[in-house]
Amino acid sequence: MSDHVYKKIEITGTSSEGQDDAIRQAIKRASATVKDMSWFEVVESRGRITDGKIDKFQVTLKIGFKLKG
Repeated sequence: MSDHVYKKIEITGTSSEGQDDAIRQAIKRASATVKDMSWFEVVESRGRITDGKIDKFQVTLKIGFKLKG
């Protein structure tokens, strides 16, 4: 097994469908520009309430990816 060095970034995904969808949307979008993503951790979760109902979910993630070279 070889050793690797990782970098972490923090991003926030938003969805009206739920927390799971917010996470998936954030990772999908990040994968367009960040290569070799290896893991994520949820660091914050919040939502917006409109007229007494949940309107949006926001989930902040840290994503780890391998540095090349």
